[in-house]
Amino acid sequence: MTSSSALSPALLLPRSCRHGASSMKELQTLAPISPARLSSLLQTMKRPRRTPPSTPPTPQTIHRLHHHRRRRGEKAVSVGQSLAAETPEWVPLDLAESELSLPLTFPTGQTFRWKRTGPLRFTGAVGPHLVSLKHLEDGDVAYCVHGDRPDGAGARSALLDFLNADIRLGEIWEAFSASDPRFAELARLLRGARVLRQDPLECLVQFLCSSNNNIARITKMVDFISSLGRHLGTVEGLEFYEFPSLDRLLAVSEKDFREAGFGYRAKYIVGTVKALQSKPGGGVEWLTSLRGLDLQDAIAALCTLPGVGSKVAACVALFSLDQHHAIPVDTHVWQIATRYLLPELAGARLTPKLSGQVAEAFVSKYGKYAGWAQTMLFIAELPSQKAIIPSHCLTIQKDKKVER
Repeated sequence: MTSSSALSPALLLPRSCRHGASSMKELQTLAPISPARLSSLLQTMKRPRRTPPSTPPTPQTIHRLHHHRRRRGEKAVSVGQSLAAETPEWVPLDLAESELSLPLTFPTGQTFRWKRTGPLRFTGAVGPHLVSLKHLEDGDVAYCVHGDRPDGAGARSALLDFLNADIRLGEIWEAFSASDPRFAELARLLRGARVLRQDPLECLVQFLCSSNNNIARITKMVDFISSLGRHLGTVEGLEFYEFPSLDRLLAVSEKDFREAGFGYRAKYIVGTVKALQSKPGGGVEWLTSLRGLDLQDAIAALCTLPGVGSKVAACVALFSLDQHHAIPVDTHVWQIATRYLLPELAGARLTPKLSGQVAEAFVSKYGKYAGWAQTMLFIAELPSQKAIIPSHCLTIQKDKKVER
């Protein structure tokens, strides 16, 4: 791992790459539910209500893309296929609520491809697998694989990898609590907030959509891109797709993306896809290889792609490239840092140099999993959580560091 002294402003992951400065208000509606509400839902589990489908792409674009599919000999997608009538087989995932809280993980801006399909249930695609996750009455997590011929073993393996299940939150929180006793109470209140390990291509394209954007529009764009992939099924009125391959994305023009509402991002997505396609061994292999680099090198490599700056690059590094000490720094994280880590900088204007100081402060405090600590602190700042968390729990002491 890169030492804290080696970090530079180029490493910084601002959460604005997820939402934009105006999106904190939007996150109030997507914010994780309180522990008290979570407990209540677990005790009063009811059949999930049907959720209306998300906004589809424009009819003109759908027609053009389906025409292209027919020319390529692909079978047209039938949105009439539904999994609503199936009886899912729920299998324990061997993850307690303290290791994975679904409401504290999925609606926090890490991914825009997982949908809430029930009070404590989320559904999404992991590679070719359509999977639902839910909390059981005791809080533990169970999963089911949808489809006519589900690959249960393959889906479970892919799901555990996606959830970063090899990393145990309890061990990390123990180390964080040693550096700040108040963090122990915060971890108890927000237990189970986990950082995902997404497919690098899927993560990269999502965060290209997120630049200077709001949640509703990001979700609409990501839904459009997802619809270019193989249809996996319908759950609770929502359509789910395998993420499209590079070849499939290469067949979509800048005009198609612009007509679907991507604006200037259309040029960057098309440019990035073409750049990846030209990489030795293919873009997917190249992206995956970045997991073996130091954080600085991974960020620098991603920044060679069209439209990818240090903000988007650091998002991808944290959420898909095993760079667990990448630190999101946007205006919200800046406020957290100046209140609790660097109070001497309060009132200063955020600059790349000061962003570097924020990142170094987090890494110095929390070590190689600083990005996970910062993710919890970000969640704690959401209005729905601040209302139930004592103020003293959010104050970070500066006199201890995590042993590395």
